[in-house]
Amino acid sequence: MSTIAQQFGMTEALEILGIKAVNEGTSTGSNWFSGGEIIESYSPVDGQLIAKVKASTEADYEKAMQAATEAFKTFRLMPAPKRGEIVRQFGEKLRQYKEPLGKLVSYEMGKSLQEGYGEVQEMIDICDFAVGLSRQLHGLTMHSERPSHRMYEQYHPLGVVGIISAFNFPVAVWSWNTALAWICGDVCIWKPSEKTPLCGVACQNIIAEVLRENNLPEGISCLVNGDYKIGQLLNRDTRIPLVSATGSTRMGKIVAQEVAARLGRSLLELGGNNAIIVTPDADIKMTVIGAVFGAVGTAGQRCTSTRRLIIHESIYDKVKDAIVAAYGQLRIGNPLDQNNHVGPLIDTQAVEAYNKALAQVVAEGGKILVEGGVLSGDGYESGCYVKPAIAEAKNSFAIVQHETFAPVLYLLKYSGDVTEAIEIQNGVAQGLSSAIMTNNLREAEAFLSAAGSDCGIANVNIGTSGAEIGGAFGGEKETGGGRESGSDAWKVYMRRQTNTINYSTSLPLAQGIKFDL
Repeated sequence: MSTIAQQFGMTEALEILGIKAVNEGTSTGSNWFSGGEIIESYSPVDGQLIAKVKASTEADYEKAMQAATEAFKTFRLMPAPKRGEIVRQFGEKLRQYKEPLGKLVSYEMGKSLQEGYGEVQEMIDICDFAVGLSRQLHGLTMHSERPSHRMYEQYHPLGVVGIISAFNFPVAVWSWNTALAWICGDVCIWKPSEKTPLCGVACQNIIAEVLRENNLPEGISCLVNGDYKIGQLLNRDTRIPLVSATGSTRMGKIVAQEVAARLGRSLLELGGNNAIIVTPDADIKMTVIGAVFGAVGTAGQRCTSTRRLIIHESIYDKVKDAIVAAYGQLRIGNPLDQNNHVGPLIDTQAVEAYNKALAQVVAEGGKILVEGGVLSGDGYESGCYVKPAIAEAKNSFAIVQHETFAPVLYLLKYSGDVTEAIEIQNGVAQGLSSAIMTNNLREAEAFLSAAGSDCGIANVNIGTSGAEIGGAFGGEKETGGGRESGSDAWKVYMRRQTNTINYSTSLPLAQGIKFDL
């Protein structure tokens, strides 16, 4: 373990979470096994090997699926409030393990320690939300056109839910899905990102404690580790009625095609190309805070990260100067040190994509305002630390139309009314998160109207990132159209059934059809 890891208590955190030097990568609860190749997890913080995980083989996957399928037969019959009690206990365990799990998230993924703790808090929050929801899985009652008949709708558990998650939120997104799926009566099989496998092992260890303490069957929570081949097994498995996938648009299109080919359901939360519109009536101080955090938080590796700042020409120079000045105050370094604002990118592949984006924006005619670059030397040995960069650009640039998962912010200018700014904002393939900074009520309402932002998330006077679990999370267009977390997102994890009960002594048919015998 490196000096940085020892300084911030990573050895103790790994021990508490049950992380070993070499970990089995397949689990059906308390039962761990794997026969695949070794996945090595290196920290982007210091470039050091944290631990190893054995990948799942196809045989391991099949064993997990059989356990999940069998567990569903029992779990679906448990009353929903009782299932909610299991989720409540899981939330309590997360409170107990918040500090070590938050540290692991920060160290394995590279986000700031506060963001690591915040991600675990999201897990706790979704558990609290799901517990209350377990008593509100309601349907509808409607009047029948036939006398002495009653009609209603009810929701039943769907089955085995497959979850494919990304590295940038290695624990929270899994919990958004599982907490809701569990209270709905589903069981889950999870493939975490191969870039953050230890976070998956830690979470499985925690829920396994709860399942064991309640004498529940193996298979309610399953874990499979590996690359895209394991994902393919999930996508193509007819025993999995729903696959929830978070990641790039490219990956999401593959998932959608493979799941649709067998007429399964997919819940997709994919890439974003998020913008903040800054109108002449904006509060500049609030704009700077929202834009800078949105652009550099998690080193620009959130799907809701701010990629574009669309500024009215009358205040363009003022906002530009303020943003550039704020970037001059950023501290880049070890994310476990809470004095730093920006940590590393996940790996050197991400660094390469960052460098290519900066080169391309210049090649297309853009102007660099805040120079980027890869940091080296003491504290930057992993090769994953980069400088947050700002470039003046046009929305029509190919690189601006593309989502670069790195801290690169593009400044765009508009000259007309807010309608022009909205057209620029909507003029990309993605549709996840959006925001407008204005104190003008008409501008705000236009942005939120049917002719306004085409994104799944539209904010006024806050940035594009930092969504709460109470609202449904997701976006439109190439973001995939899925919704996770709050609101009525629970319905995707269940199957709807319409019931008609005849309590008369005759059998009238609908639409007045006569069929006499």
